[in-house]
Amino acid sequence: MSCIIRRVQSSDIPALLELCAEHASYEKATFESKGKAEALKKAFETQRLYGWVIEAEKKLVGFATATLDYSTWDAAEFVYMDCLYLKENARGKNLGEKLVAEIVKLAQEKNCVNVQWQTPEWNTRAMNFYQRLGASPKPKVRFYLEQE
Repeated sequence: MSCIIRRVQSSDIPALLELCAEHASYEKATFESKGKAEALKKAFETQRLYGWVIEAEKKLVGFATATLDYSTWDAAEFVYMDCLYLKENARGKNLGEKLVAEIVKLAQEKNCVNVQWQTPEWNTRAMNFYQRLGASPKPKVRFYLEQE
């Protein structure tokens, strides 16, 4: 599979939303795309959200997104990897590793103390991948307080 990794462009947003829906389904979650195209476009344009896609044969087969955040304990900024997803046919080809490398590069450019992320506790394939990269887990439970 010949592919390129590049930053998200506004023309990618429809395909990116499809990948988001696949990612949600993979993680046994729901996803509603209504109204998200413009919000994502604005987030990328203002660099509130950073994103990379993998393009193969003029189709997107994976993506990663990240934000800058601040750690009170470290008194410093860190990069939060919000999403990393590859279609099944793109897995096992070192593409995930290359996406993580792009996020690490962002963290270095922004002088961040670390990169953080989470994955569902049942996703042992992802956990094994992250540990092969040298990442260490910190068990926590994430809570949500929905705002309407």
